[in-house]
Amino acid sequence: MDRATPASRERAVDGIRAVAVCGVVLGHWLVTGLVRGEDGGLRTASPLQSMPDLAAASWLLNTLALFFFVGGCVAARGRRRSRERGERYGHWLRVRLARLARPVLLVAAVWGAALVLGALLGIPAETLRTGALLTLQPLWFIVVYAAVTALTPLAEAADRRWGAAAALLPAAAVAAVDLTRYGPWDRDPVFAEQLAYANVLTAWLFAHQLGVSWNSGRLSPSTGLALLLGGAAGLLALVHFGYPVSAVGVPGAERSNAAPPSLLIPALAAAQIGAAVLLRAPLERLLSRPAPWAAVAGLNLCALTVFCWHLTALVLVAAAGAQLGTIPGLTDAPDHPAWAAARLAWLLPIAAVLAAITAAARRFEDPWSRGALRRSAVRAAVALAAVGFVAAASTLLQ
Repeated sequence: MDRATPASRERAVDGIRAVAVCGVVLGHWLVTGLVRGEDGGLRTASPLQSMPDLAAASWLLNTLALFFFVGGCVAARGRRRSRERGERYGHWLRVRLARLARPVLLVAAVWGAALVLGALLGIPAETLRTGALLTLQPLWFIVVYAAVTALTPLAEAADRRWGAAAALLPAAAVAAVDLTRYGPWDRDPVFAEQLAYANVLTAWLFAHQLGVSWNSGRLSPSTGLALLLGGAAGLLALVHFGYPVSAVGVPGAERSNAAPPSLLIPALAAAQIGAAVLLRAPLERLLSRPAPWAAVAGLNLCALTVFCWHLTALVLVAAAGAQLGTIPGLTDAPDHPAWAAARLAWLLPIAAVLAAITAAARRFEDPWSRGALRRSAVRAAVALAAVGFVAAASTLLQ
């Protein structure tokens, strides 16, 4: 793998994406409790409800901003190469979106079939509902990622005009929405709630815009230091003025920084991206070695598959454990520190299941031009099963 990598490849970009994948996967595995009910079904619970002191750890484990940062860099680079080949924007975008859609369609199709078969086999409805929820939950990322990818030409134009300062535009938009939501005046709560979802795009566009600037060489180490310090100061200031500490949603909490995003998300993104910029050179040196590079490159080759299936692996392990009863760290309530220690012990078995799923599903990230999927009837069946999953999941979640 090391020999096959072109000398021109910037390995630090892949290293940052690998960090983002690992952060998201570990974060979800550590904050998603699956509690066994009396009927053997599984429901979700968050350890952050009972152990709020752990909330600050989400600043390290919520690494979605790094996905968008690397995505902006790679999208801008891909656009340049596409233009050099004489390709139109529409062609470039179709190729990018197809790459995103293939693993999503697969996981949705498999879960569409699993919901039907699970009900026939007598799997508790609560377990099926939980599995559907956890499968849908991270897929919003793919939709938003596709949207900001489509905006890459605008991001490039903004970068040419204003440089890295262009990222202040989406950040200011997030701040304006938050001010409308939380400012010291009377507001229509329905309008404020609807307006808040504008942040779903602009909060992550902030990180994407910085990725475009990174590709154009506008993020120097001094800029990285300013982002790190400014983001850290912003996090502390926002928490001081009433923002929740957690960078992920906490069930039952009055306010959330994640659904929809608040200004805390761009602040966290600035700190993480600043650290990534500062670590660029050391990371490049580390990944010049064959062994670390092989691990990072291997993970990057299946990053979308890992992202789409990592919570399915957790549900499978917990569902198997639920057949044996209540198991510490796996199917018991996440309401004490011992649960966190026990969950750490379960990470290896869950990772092993995820590795097996990834080995089977990885090839579906590639163009569907080989094997059974080259037939239009098979592709139609996959799409139909995916639509069935969305419909069934919507019913289950009501």
